[in-house]
Amino acid sequence: MTTRDYFAELYVAGLMGDAGWSVYFPKRDVGFDFMASKEVDGEVLIRPVQVKGLYPGLEKTDKAVYGYVGKLSQLHPDMALVLPYFPTDVAGAAPDLIAWMPHNAIRPQASKGYACQPAKFIKGKAVVRPGFAGHFGLDGLLRMQAKHWGVL
Repeated sequence: MTTRDYFAELYVAGLMGDAGWSVYFPKRDVGFDFMASKEVDGEVLIRPVQVKGLYPGLEKTDKAVYGYVGKLSQLHPDMALVLPYFPTDVAGAAPDLIAWMPHNAIRPQASKGYACQPAKFIKGKAVVRPGFAGHFGLDGLLRMQAKHWGVL
């Protein structure tokens, strides 16, 4: 199965641009997919952004938790880990859900690196887990404007 990782990055960057963020892509990808900045209340906010698209196969079964589990080569207190949840059909035009997760939502894992799982997978679709609704969609994107974003 071919994934559309670059599509996910550009889609997220486009949404952030629409919300007034300036987006800067690195010359070389050494961890963060891009940096974003925005002036809020006279202060310039900078967010390193890592995008991890989730593309379930047709064989994926129901899961109580669903999100990213794996390596992250760089971490930063003000970073955003953005998780676009694509439909089972990878040819779909856009993700069904997007989670905008702060640094404190990323948990170390003993053997796989890190985990951030704000959704569950039910009957072929990603579903927001209780307690994480504020991190999805426009609400989640707007939360990134908080001065203390990394500890929300």
